[in-house]
Amino acid sequence: MTEFQSPTDLTHNRGLIADPASFATDAGAASWLYLCGEEFAAIEGGMSFADVQAAVGESVNLIADPPRPLDMDVARRGVAALDELPRPTLVTCRTGPRSSALVYLYAGLRSGASADEVLARAEADGAPFTEAEPLKGWVTQGLAELS
Repeated sequence: MTEFQSPTDLTHNRGLIADPASFATDAGAASWLYLCGEEFAAIEGGMSFADVQAAVGESVNLIADPPRPLDMDVARRGVAALDELPRPTLVTCRTGPRSSALVYLYAGLRSGASADEVLARAEADGAPFTEAEPLKGWVTQGLAELS
């Protein structure tokens, strides 16, 4: 059994991002996986994929924000994108729950950790997804199906 550690080369958001360029610079990010569609740019506090692209050298837009389902197809495509992006990498959604779920899913898969280990570490870290049972279920399902 491994001792699952907090992800160190992947950073998720914990709320709206006021300044994408500063967020990327503060994290020392080389890349960004952005989980929002363009409709997010139109709302107050939102940002566009163009904002993301301007902030880092490499970026991928995997649209997975509500009302779109967060399913195993999103999990597979997110893992594949994270396998390709240079580190350190930002992973963001609107306010953090979905992005944190993907970060912990990916880190758990790559370390061979169990769902119990990943969820315990995420809860200890205060990862936003741990407040939503459906997202905890998604991480658990992804660890079982994608390992």
